[in-house]
Amino acid sequence: MQKKIIDQIFEIWHSQNPEPKTELNYSNNFTLLVAVVLSAQSTDVGVNKATKALFKVADTPQKMVRLGEEKLKKYINTIGLYNAKAANVIKLSQALIDNFDSEVPQDFESLRSLPGVGQKTANVVLNCAFGHPTIAVDTHVFRVANRIGFVKESTPEKTETALMKAIPKKWQTHAHHWMILHGRYVCKARKPECSECLIKDLCRHSEKNF
Repeated sequence: MQKKIIDQIFEIWHSQNPEPKTELNYSNNFTLLVAVVLSAQSTDVGVNKATKALFKVADTPQKMVRLGEEKLKKYINTIGLYNAKAANVIKLSQALIDNFDSEVPQDFESLRSLPGVGQKTANVVLNCAFGHPTIAVDTHVFRVANRIGFVKESTPEKTETALMKAIPKKWQTHAHHWMILHGRYVCKARKPECSECLIKDLCRHSEKNF
Protein backbone atom coordinates (compact mmCIF):
# COMPACT_ATOMS: atom_id res chain seq x y z
CA MET A 1 0.00 0.00 0.00
CA GLN A 2 1.27 3.46 -0.90
CA LYS A 3 2.35 5.64 1.98
CA LYS A 4 -0.05 8.39 0.95
CA ILE A 5 -2.97 5.98 1.40
CA ILE A 6 -1.62 4.82 4.77
CA ASP A 7 -1.33 8.47 5.72
CA GLN A 8 -4.96 9.07 4.71
CA ILE A 9 -6.12 6.15 6.86
CA PHE A 10 -4.32 7.46 9.92
CA GLU A 11 -5.67 10.95 9.25
CA ILE A 12 -9.19 9.50 9.44
CA TRP A 13 -8.47 7.57 12.64
CA HIS A 14 -6.80 10.63 14.17
CA SER A 15 -9.80 12.82 13.36
CA GLN A 16 -12.06 10.42 15.23
CA ASN A 17 -9.75 9.70 18.17
CA PRO A 18 -6.74 12.06 18.46
CA GLU A 19 -5.27 10.49 21.61
CA PRO A 20 -6.03 6.74 21.66
CA LYS A 21 -5.11 4.93 24.86
CA THR A 22 -4.82 1.37 26.06
CA GLU A 23 -8.04 0.00 27.54
CA LEU A 24 -6.13 -1.67 30.37
CA ASN A 25 -6.60 0.08 33.72
CA TYR A 26 -3.44 1.03 35.62
CA SER A 27 -2.19 3.67 38.04
CA ASN A 28 1.58 3.68 37.50
CA ASN A 29 4.25 2.08 35.34
CA PHE A 30 4.43 -1.02 37.52
CA THR A 31 0.70 -1.71 37.39
CA LEU A 32 0.79 -1.11 33.64
CA LEU A 33 3.54 -3.71 33.27
CA VAL A 34 1.63 -6.23 35.38
CA ALA A 35 -1.61 -5.60 33.50
CA VAL A 36 0.07 -6.14 30.13
CA VAL A 37 1.70 -9.37 31.32
CA LEU A 38 -1.68 -10.59 32.55
CA SER A 39 -3.38 -9.64 29.28
CA ALA A 40 -1.57 -12.24 27.17
CA GLN A 41 -4.23 -14.50 25.64
CA SER A 42 -6.84 -12.71 27.76
CA THR A 43 -9.21 -9.80 27.20
CA ASP A 44 -8.61 -6.33 28.59
CA VAL A 45 -12.06 -6.46 30.17
CA GLY A 46 -11.20 -9.67 32.02
CA VAL A 47 -7.85 -8.30 33.18
CA ASN A 48 -9.42 -5.07 34.42
CA LYS A 49 -11.96 -7.01 36.49
CA ALA A 50 -9.18 -8.99 38.15
CA THR A 51 -6.79 -6.11 38.75
CA LYS A 52 -9.39 -3.74 40.20
CA ALA A 53 -9.02 -5.40 43.59
CA LEU A 54 -5.42 -6.53 43.11
CA PHE A 55 -3.96 -3.08 42.50
CA LYS A 56 -5.60 -1.75 45.66
CA VAL A 57 -3.34 -4.02 47.71
CA ALA A 58 -0.31 -4.44 45.44
CA ASP A 59 0.63 -1.46 43.28
CA THR A 60 4.42 -1.62 43.79
CA PRO A 61 6.97 -4.40 43.34
CA GLN A 62 7.49 -4.61 47.11
CA LYS A 63 3.79 -4.99 47.85
CA MET A 64 3.43 -7.61 45.11
CA VAL A 65 6.31 -9.69 46.51
CA ARG A 66 4.84 -9.43 50.00
CA LEU A 67 1.47 -10.55 48.66
CA GLY A 68 3.09 -13.71 47.34
CA GLU A 69 2.29 -16.09 44.53
CA GLU A 70 -0.52 -18.06 46.21
CA LYS A 71 -2.48 -14.98 47.27
CA LEU A 72 -1.90 -13.39 43.88
CA LYS A 73 -3.50 -16.40 42.23
CA LYS A 74 -6.71 -15.77 44.15
CA TYR A 75 -6.97 -12.31 42.61
CA ILE A 76 -6.29 -13.39 39.03
CA ASN A 77 -7.78 -16.90 38.87
CA THR A 78 -10.41 -15.74 36.37
CA ILE A 79 -7.66 -14.96 33.84
CA GLY A 80 -6.31 -17.59 31.48
CA LEU A 81 -2.95 -19.16 32.37
CA TYR A 82 -3.14 -17.52 35.80
CA ASN A 83 -0.77 -20.00 37.48
CA ALA A 84 2.12 -19.22 35.13
CA LYS A 85 1.28 -15.52 35.10
CA ALA A 86 1.26 -15.34 38.90
CA ALA A 87 4.70 -16.93 39.04
CA ASN A 88 6.05 -14.48 36.46
CA VAL A 89 4.55 -11.42 38.15
CA ILE A 90 6.21 -12.31 41.46
CA LYS A 91 9.52 -13.02 39.72
CA LEU A 92 9.46 -9.82 37.68
CA SER A 93 8.56 -7.83 40.80
CA GLN A 94 11.59 -9.25 42.59
CA ALA A 95 13.76 -8.56 39.53
CA LEU A 96 12.64 -4.93 39.52
CA ILE A 97 13.62 -4.64 43.19
CA ASP A 98 16.96 -6.38 42.74
CA ASN A 99 18.08 -4.94 39.42
CA PHE A 100 16.22 -1.72 38.68
CA ASP A 101 15.68 0.06 42.01
CA SER A 102 12.03 -0.97 41.88
CA GLU A 103 11.48 1.10 38.73
CA VAL A 104 10.20 -0.16 35.39
CA PRO A 105 13.13 0.21 32.95
CA GLN A 106 12.79 2.41 29.88
CA ASP A 107 14.72 0.29 27.36
CA PHE A 108 13.66 -2.75 25.38
CA GLU A 109 16.40 -5.16 26.39
CA SER A 110 15.98 -4.49 30.11
CA LEU A 111 12.24 -5.03 29.86
CA ARG A 112 12.76 -8.25 27.91
CA SER A 113 15.02 -9.51 30.69
CA LEU A 114 12.06 -9.59 33.07
CA PRO A 115 10.19 -12.90 33.56
CA GLY A 116 7.02 -13.09 31.50
CA VAL A 117 7.88 -10.06 29.35
CA GLY A 118 8.00 -10.78 25.64
CA GLN A 119 8.48 -8.52 22.66
CA LYS A 120 4.86 -7.38 22.50
CA THR A 121 4.69 -6.63 26.24
CA ALA A 122 7.93 -4.66 26.14
CA ASN A 123 6.70 -2.60 23.20
CA VAL A 124 3.37 -1.84 24.89
CA VAL A 125 5.09 -0.65 28.06
CA LEU A 126 7.61 1.46 26.18
CA ASN A 127 4.79 3.06 24.23
CA CYS A 128 2.20 3.59 26.98
CA ALA A 129 4.54 4.43 29.86
CA PHE A 130 7.30 6.32 28.08
CA GLY A 131 5.84 7.46 24.76
CA HIS A 132 8.25 5.52 22.57
CA PRO A 133 7.08 5.10 18.95
CA THR A 134 6.89 1.32 19.19
CA ILE A 135 4.30 -0.89 17.51
CA ALA A 136 3.13 -3.85 19.57
CA VAL A 137 1.70 -6.51 17.28
CA ASP A 138 -1.07 -8.45 18.99
CA THR A 139 -3.74 -10.50 17.21
CA HIS A 140 -5.75 -7.38 16.34
CA VAL A 141 -2.80 -5.45 14.92
CA PHE A 142 -1.58 -8.50 12.98
CA ARG A 143 -5.03 -9.05 11.46
CA VAL A 144 -5.77 -5.41 10.66
CA ALA A 145 -2.35 -4.60 9.22
CA ASN A 146 -2.42 -7.54 6.85
CA ARG A 147 -6.14 -7.48 6.06
CA ILE A 148 -6.44 -3.82 5.08
CA GLY A 149 -3.15 -3.91 3.20
CA PHE A 150 -0.62 -1.95 5.25
CA VAL A 151 1.71 -4.94 4.95
CA LYS A 152 1.63 -8.54 3.79
CA GLU A 153 3.56 -10.63 6.28
CA SER A 154 3.27 -14.09 7.81
CA THR A 155 4.34 -13.49 11.43
CA PRO A 156 3.87 -10.80 14.11
CA GLU A 157 7.63 -10.16 14.14
CA LYS A 158 7.79 -9.56 10.39
CA THR A 159 4.62 -7.47 10.60
CA GLU A 160 6.18 -5.23 13.25
CA THR A 161 9.30 -4.63 11.16
CA ALA A 162 7.27 -3.93 8.04
CA LEU A 163 4.88 -1.57 9.84
CA MET A 164 7.75 0.48 11.25
CA LYS A 165 8.92 1.02 7.67
CA ALA A 166 5.46 1.60 6.17
CA ILE A 167 3.83 3.93 8.71
CA PRO A 168 4.88 7.59 8.62
CA LYS A 169 6.78 8.58 11.75
CA LYS A 170 4.20 11.15 12.83
CA TRP A 171 1.66 8.36 13.39
CA GLN A 172 3.88 5.71 14.99
CA THR A 173 3.36 6.67 18.63
CA HIS A 174 -0.37 5.94 18.47
CA ALA A 175 -0.42 3.55 15.50
CA HIS A 176 -0.89 0.29 17.37
CA HIS A 177 -3.68 1.76 19.53
CA TRP A 178 -5.64 2.84 16.45
CA MET A 179 -5.17 -0.58 14.87
CA ILE A 180 -6.15 -2.42 18.06
CA LEU A 181 -9.33 -0.38 18.44
CA HIS A 182 -10.16 -0.80 14.76
CA GLY A 183 -9.67 -4.55 15.03
CA ARG A 184 -11.56 -4.88 18.30
CA TYR A 185 -14.65 -2.91 17.33
CA VAL A 186 -14.86 -2.75 13.52
CA CYS A 187 -12.47 -5.04 11.65
CA LYS A 188 -13.39 -8.08 13.72
CA ALA A 189 -11.86 -11.49 13.14
CA ARG A 190 -14.93 -13.49 12.16
CA LYS A 191 -17.12 -10.84 10.60
CA PRO A 192 -15.67 -7.40 9.93
CA GLU A 193 -18.28 -4.64 10.00
CA CYS A 194 -17.28 -3.16 6.67
CA SER A 195 -20.48 -1.17 6.25
CA GLU A 196 -19.61 0.79 9.41
CA CYS A 197 -15.93 1.21 8.55
CA LEU A 198 -14.56 4.72 8.13
CA ILE A 199 -11.73 3.53 5.88
CA LYS A 200 -13.67 1.09 3.68
CA ASP A 201 -12.89 3.03 0.52
CA LEU A 202 -9.15 2.82 1.21
CA CYS A 203 -9.02 -0.75 2.52
CA ARG A 204 -7.54 -3.50 0.31
CA HIS A 205 -9.46 -6.37 1.93
CA SER A 206 -10.77 -8.62 -0.83
CA GLU A 207 -13.84 -9.92 1.06
CA LYS A 208 -15.62 -6.80 2.27
CA ASN A 209 -19.07 -7.18 3.83
CA PHE A 210 -21.54 -4.49 2.78
